[in-house]
This record gives sequence, structure tokens and C-alpha cells, in this order.
Amino acid sequence: MTSVVVFDYGFGNVRSMVRALANLDIDVTLTSDYRQAFDADGLVVPGVGAFAACVEGLKTVGGDRVIYDRLRDGRPVMGVCVGLQVMFAHGLEGGTETDGLGLIGGTVGQLDADVVPHMGWNTVEAPADSRLLDGVAGERFYFVHSYGVTDPSDEAPHADILAGYDRKVTWCDYGRSRFVAAVERGPLVATQFHPEKSAQAGARLLRNWINTF
Repeated sequence: MTSVVVFDYGFGNVRSMVRALANLDIDVTLTSDYRQAFDADGLVVPGVGAFAACVEGLKTVGGDRVIYDRLRDGRPVMGVCVGLQVMFAHGLEGGTETDGLGLIGGTVGQLDADVVPHMGWNTVEAPADSRLLDGVAGERFYFVHSYGVTDPSDEAPHADILAGYDRKVTWCDYGRSRFVAAVERGPLVATQFHPEKSAQAGARLLRNWINTF
């Protein structure tokens, strides 16, 4: 049976993700244990809360190391919500800049909109060759966030880990911001929206990811 670890570092809606994956007949484990997280077929890195706190929480339990090691080995990793944001180079929150994991270039900044957070259902614009969004590119997904990435690039401190893989970006518009809704680069995929809260479209997306293992 396909195995997935949902990484438990104290920042994330982990129970919902565990249920969503279990509903797909996946062997799901909730843990921060390095060996289990490295050995699983897939690793999900959720995230809820402030960027800096999530980065610190990940590093405290060695989450950064297992993510880097898995990606160097070509093993699938999925980030969700702030779990997407921490994959980027920098975060700006409360006027303070914090380094992310630096796998993809870009800065997490506050959305430019009259009302934040961006909360509820929204459509996305996926590239035609997206494997993650295959069959659901026209569907709506559930978002809850006040910050996003508007400037993705291939220039990042640890971009060499993903060298040789094309970067595919799915976009979403909210207010005056056009931000990254999802990104795919080799074994790394990440979504700003919550697939575990996005009904059948989210379930299909998770299945698409699992089918890449």
C-alpha cells in the first residue's frame, strides 16, 4: 500500500489532511520522525499560522533536513498553505523578513486586497501540462490566507536541489494580487489552497499527486 507521512511539527490542519488521504486508501502516518518521513512514498508538509513561526517549528524538529534530503533523492514532497510559502526564499510578515527553505525564489508578502484574509472558494489558472491539476484545472479550491507569493523565480539559496526540473506555476487572482496558487518542480509540489478542504476537486488533486509516486 502507498504510504504517506503528514509531517507533524505543530503548525497545520493535520487531522483534515490525514482523513483526506485515508479516504483515498493511503497508509497515512502523522509524525515528525525523520526516518519515517524520509522512507514514506510521499511527504505532506502542512502549515497554518505565521511564516516565521512555521519555519522555526520545522527546523526545531528537523523538518528542513528531511525535506532537503527527500528532494535530493527525488522523493515526492507536497507543501500546503504555509507549507507552500516556506518552500520559497523569504517571507515578509509584520515588517520582518525571514528566510524560508529557499528551494524556489520569491518572497511571501501580504495580499493587496480590500479584504484579507482571502477566505473561501476561488478558481485557479493552471498551465496546460500541469500533472497536479490534471482534470481539475477549471474547478474551485478553498483558500484561507492573507499572504502569498507574486514573484516566483529560479534564483534561491537551495535551488540547486531542484536543478534540471521545470517550474510550473498555477495562478490565482484576488483583489489586486495575482499570486501563486500552486507550484510544481520535479518531486516538489505545493498548493496555497487546501486540497483537503476542497471537496472532490481536492480529492482528485491528491490522487493526481499520489499517481506520480
